[in-house]
Amino acid sequence: MGHDLPSGEDELDGRGGTLLPGLHDHHLHILALAARRHSVDLSGVTDPELIAARLRASPEPFVRSTGYDERSAGLPDRTLLDLWLPDRPLKVQDRTGALWILNSAALAGLPEDGLPSGAERDGQGRLTGRFWREDQWLRSALPKRYPDLVGLGCDLAAMGLTSLTDATAHNGPSEACALAGVLPQRLTLMGSEALEQGAGYTLGPLKLLVDERDPPSIDQLSSRILFARGKGRNVAAHCVTEGELAIYLAALQASGGARKGDRIEHGAIIQDSFISLVAQAGLLVVTNPSFLHDRGDRYLDQLDDTEDLYRIRSLQRAGIPVVAGSDAPYAAVDPWLGMRSARDRLTARGALIGVDERIPGLAALQMYCCGDIKLGTKADLILCEGSLDQIIADLDARHVQNTFIAGKLAYTAPACDG
Repeated sequence: MGHDLPSGEDELDGRGGTLLPGLHDHHLHILALAARRHSVDLSGVTDPELIAARLRASPEPFVRSTGYDERSAGLPDRTLLDLWLPDRPLKVQDRTGALWILNSAALAGLPEDGLPSGAERDGQGRLTGRFWREDQWLRSALPKRYPDLVGLGCDLAAMGLTSLTDATAHNGPSEACALAGVLPQRLTLMGSEALEQGAGYTLGPLKLLVDERDPPSIDQLSSRILFARGKGRNVAAHCVTEGELAIYLAALQASGGARKGDRIEHGAIIQDSFISLVAQAGLLVVTNPSFLHDRGDRYLDQLDDTEDLYRIRSLQRAGIPVVAGSDAPYAAVDPWLGMRSARDRLTARGALIGVDERIPGLAALQMYCCGDIKLGTKADLILCEGSLDQIIADLDARHVQNTFIAGKLAYTAPACDG
């Protein structure tokens, strides 16, 4: 309990705990995360019969499913989905989030004309049911159902998250309207050119989706970067592969160079030869260490070289600032799991990936901490049980006892019985 507090203010006994700045998830997708809470989760399910059983067990009139693993039955199409669920509309998202597959009942509800370029067709011109990178179009074309954001915000506060950066590329006025002021967390929105500053959020960088499967031209990216410069906005580019990073760096150079605050999102593969280029450009890297835990065993099975994955230590040693985000719902949203993954670099099965990229526990915590504790400011704070050494040793959300956002109590841990 602090000394010399103003009379009449609420007081909270810290019981010898540790007061930390609130945590910031620097990269997630809030609406998709909230929607996943009401979806059939197929993560890790590789038996096609079990997939069908889970889908049919859903009580929803329009079934939404996420986390599909192509190792189960390959890349599905409408025909396979019709076998799994023939009597109701169904849409299934693959584990990467880049692909949605619709069954015939769901396709029947789409408009006949004006289908987007990501709607895949077979050799006879018939829709396969696969839609690549068409989240926004599908959201507008299919029946709308906004998920429970209030419940999500409470769960995030219980993890100590006091601020969030939504990195969805197509964020615009409608998404801002759906998100602003609903969650207790402070909110930064990346998004498209249509997104402007409004009440209830901070306007973030223009999000550039650089997809190696169908990459934009350097001129296209450069034009978007120059638009952002004219609006006083930074840019942030989706760069998972080496090729995507190369395209982004070339587009920045063609646009007059990077500016402070420009970002690399993910940075999943940054080879040695690119580290000096990223450092010279002054770019911030927003990494996602939880992928090492959630997908690390897959990486080890499928990739010949995993030493470059989600680098941290080598980037920091080169003077590159690195912060962390979950990329939820495509990896676990728990920031403490992200911290442990950055420190230990262990897969779910306990295998080690990139031992030389491990960082100390305190450094892992600092990638998520937001701001400083200063007298007179509205507090984004978490009060944790135990000493700082204990918290760093565990890096576990169970230490979070209270979360304060903008000076208001947003979460209190349940009292333990006995």
